[in-house]
Amino acid sequence: MIDYVSVFIFFFAVIDPVGTIPVFIAVTSRFDDKVKRKIALQAVVAATGILLFFMIAGEVILTAIDIPLPAFVIAGGIILFIFALTMIFGESKPDEEVGLVRNDSETAIFPLAVPSLASPGAMLAAVLLTENSNFTILQQVQTAGVMISVLFIAFIFMLTASWIHRFIGSSGASIVSKVMGMILAAVATNSVLSGIKLYFSL
Repeated sequence: MIDYVSVFIFFFAVIDPVGTIPVFIAVTSRFDDKVKRKIALQAVVAATGILLFFMIAGEVILTAIDIPLPAFVIAGGIILFIFALTMIFGESKPDEEVGLVRNDSETAIFPLAVPSLASPGAMLAAVLLTENSNFTILQQVQTAGVMISVLFIAFIFMLTASWIHRFIGSSGASIVSKVMGMILAAVATNSVLSGIKLYFSL
């Protein structure tokens, strides 16, 4: 059985449902409530499909191109760490992705599903947390369930986005994103150390 709490925190950090709220508000500002609900559903369904694809096929693709898993774990940890640093020190997720909304692609798929929900960090997490060598099929299914639960939370947040945004504001969403970045940085560091240990144990 997986550690549900740690896996949940990991996915909550990389998916960042709170940081998606300002993005969703910007994407749907011109639409009525019915269309907003449809866009939220489309975004979550698309993000779920993308992340499940990486869970199922990510390691297969690595095997096909002959990349050893420890190397991917180390590289993945480094990328996640850089991703976490951008959350902490760089432009916050809400500010960055609302900027994308101001461009031409104001759809449920971009930037709401990708990269807001199914971010590069989330795709990488989906692969790292379902390694065939470390996790059984049951554990991978459990991890997928946790990931879907985080996406469901993101869906609820989007449905109540206007109320939540009035309560915490854009600055509050940015603060939450930075806290999630700190957690993600610690997880990424642990991933690098685990990859190094796994590499030298081969």
